[in-house]
Amino acid sequence: MEQQNSAKKILDPIERAKLGVKVLSLPYSEAERVIDEYVSGGDYDPASVDFFKDQVETQSRIVEKGSELLSTGSEILRVVAGAVVKNWPKPPAEQAAPRS
Repeated sequence: MEQQNSAKKILDPIERAKLGVKVLSLPYSEAERVIDEYVSGGDYDPASVDFFKDQVETQSRIVEKGSELLSTGSEILRVVAGAVVKNWPKPPAEQAAPRS
């Protein structure tokens, strides 16, 4: 993101890092609220705040899709393992020796 020549402050990398740690594990709606509360006291450039919110939203989507992928992968693994166990060759039954 290019720095614009405005009288407003931008979220610098240190602020983004500190704020990112706070909102990393939150759902996006809560993260957005925390970000809005943080910037409400300062005179921040709306473009830099929106850019940071976009980054947080993207990270939130990545985590969400990653957990969906993990869930899907485990379901596939369960189905494949079940099929392998079901179709595993059975040992031949011992033939009964004739009794005298």
